[in-house]
Amino acid sequence: MENAVLTGLGLAPPAGLNAYIPLLMLALADRFTNQVTLESPYDFISSIPGIAILMVLLTIEIVADKIPGIDHANDLLQSAVRPAAGAFLMMASTSHGDALNPFTAMVIGLILAAGVHGFKATARPIVTVSTGGLGNPVISMVEDGIAFIVSLMAILAPIVAIFLILLGGLFLWWFYRKIRHLTSYMSRSAKPRNAPTLR
Repeated sequence: MENAVLTGLGLAPPAGLNAYIPLLMLALADRFTNQVTLESPYDFISSIPGIAILMVLLTIEIVADKIPGIDHANDLLQSAVRPAAGAFLMMASTSHGDALNPFTAMVIGLILAAGVHGFKATARPIVTVSTGGLGNPVISMVEDGIAFIVSLMAILAPIVAIFLILLGGLFLWWFYRKIRHLTSYMSRSAKPRNAPTLR
């Protein structure tokens, strides 16, 4: 029971960065390992059609999230998808053996994923403006990497995933600030210091 709850707590926050990475990881774990056992109706994602759908959606998400302008539209669309994915992940992870009340699991997963998504959706436009869009693919790859690692550890070693969520959150906060400060410094350096004035 404790591991099931920790797995859910480890999978829901990464859904706020990329809904389909933790969903696909959970589906593959259920289908090919003994680490996870999904019960109906959650086991649909580990069926061949379910995995195929998740792979297509993940491919679209990965591409869209790295194109300036399109990534903001994608974030708007994902404002409903990512929290819903977090709720699903928490409910699916804790359904085996009634580890947690379904409504409680849904609310916890929803809040965790929505909180992370809110942070991402708020910070990304700042990165776009401060880097002219050049930082978007970089920060997107970092986010995908964090989502993948945390999701993997949520299945293999849930307690480690909880630690990585905190560490990943601090890293993203630092990384966003670093990009903003770097681009601000570069823009100031590019301005001529002793430009002649017209009289």
